[in-house]
Amino acid sequence: MDLRKFLTELRGEGLLKYVDDELSINYEIPYVLTKFDKGPTLEFRNVREHRDAHVVGNLVNTRDKVYRALGVKSDVDFYRRLLWAEDAAVSYRPRETNNAVYDPLPSVDLTKLPIPRYFELEPGPCLTSAVVIGMDVREGILNASIHRLTPIGPDRFVIRLVPRHLFRIYVRNKEIGKDTPIAIAWGLHPAILIAAASSPPFGVFELNMANALLNGSLEVKVLDNGVPAPAHAEVVMEGYILANEEAKEGPCMDILGTYDEVRVQPVVRITRIYVRRDAPLIAQALVAGYSEHRLLMGIEKEAKIWQFVSNVVPEVKSVRLTDGGCGWLHAVVAIKKQSDGDPKNAIMAAFAAHPSLKHVVVVDDDINVDDPTDIEWAIATRFRADEDLVVISHVRGSTLDPVALDPVQGITTKVGIDATRPIKSDVSRFKKGVIPASIDVNKLRIE
Repeated sequence: MDLRKFLTELRGEGLLKYVDDELSINYEIPYVLTKFDKGPTLEFRNVREHRDAHVVGNLVNTRDKVYRALGVKSDVDFYRRLLWAEDAAVSYRPRETNNAVYDPLPSVDLTKLPIPRYFELEPGPCLTSAVVIGMDVREGILNASIHRLTPIGPDRFVIRLVPRHLFRIYVRNKEIGKDTPIAIAWGLHPAILIAAASSPPFGVFELNMANALLNGSLEVKVLDNGVPAPAHAEVVMEGYILANEEAKEGPCMDILGTYDEVRVQPVVRITRIYVRRDAPLIAQALVAGYSEHRLLMGIEKEAKIWQFVSNVVPEVKSVRLTDGGCGWLHAVVAIKKQSDGDPKNAIMAAFAAHPSLKHVVVVDDDINVDDPTDIEWAIATRFRADEDLVVISHVRGSTLDPVALDPVQGITTKVGIDATRPIKSDVSRFKKGVIPASIDVNKLRIE
């Protein structure tokens, strides 16, 4: 399955809308996407600078679209399927094929690609929705992950490498004086993006996870540098992360909706560009700091929090990394409480599952984790600070946290809130009033 088939499915469900007004890929298309942040997927069919391309955005900007992409119906179904895919990855190696849907361009020129420009202080266009597949040249270990890529020349990007698995591969290759072979795949089915945004143990290949999520239908083409790339991508770039070349990266927007700091980062050299042969090319725009970014980055962490909390609490209903917490720093966990000690165990488990987490609120299973007012109501009526507050000082959190004591390591203070009702309390004192009527107010004649 590829991006185009998913878009057809969204269109059939009324979840994809076409925009035929002429718009620029510089600022204008990203601006429109932010105005439909939690709305329909938008396909822009009249891109001023690239007449031979469409741009699609808000692809998986809602939980419903993520679940549609994976064929699941509920939070717990999603958590289980994603965690299963991680365990099953070893048995789901994608099938290799020479019949990819793309052909090589005659020359390498990144300016010919419809890479959007998003925010005013960023140094230029930024590729935010591509998957980078890297290979350890000694052991053949593969990793797929999503990275910010800023063009700095016709054949070069500067890449933001956080100290995770691709960074580890880059360092291992650099230690023996080798460049890191990579493929950059752009315009992909959401299952590949979700897998690439996850954090399985080092050595578990995320494309295997994607293949499991896609029921074994993923195919890959092995490029000349030995790296496999999805065979049904819109664009594939072959190249290397250079061992001995760096450049300044940033300032670029991050998940908190603030500009990340400027850093010296590795440079990528592109040796070949492949583009899908059946025009128009469909390029994916992803606006950093908005719903799609937050969902892709955080939803796998929700699954991990659910898993960890389920190990210490008998029943976990839902987990949310909240919008107000930028889909990263704040979590709400709804549990079916059986002991007054359960919420504090849940708090500690959540912090262990997602080390960047700064604040976590544990609520009863009658609270709607998608309703900030309901969550605040639980805090107002079920939380008592002298008994229900957990404070953990001087602990490692997120390096994105602007008030971290040590921005390099993210040293901060974490807070957990037990907003559940006491086990031995009178339940009637904690229940919301209900009016026993079943009228459909949308059908009332109100003038």
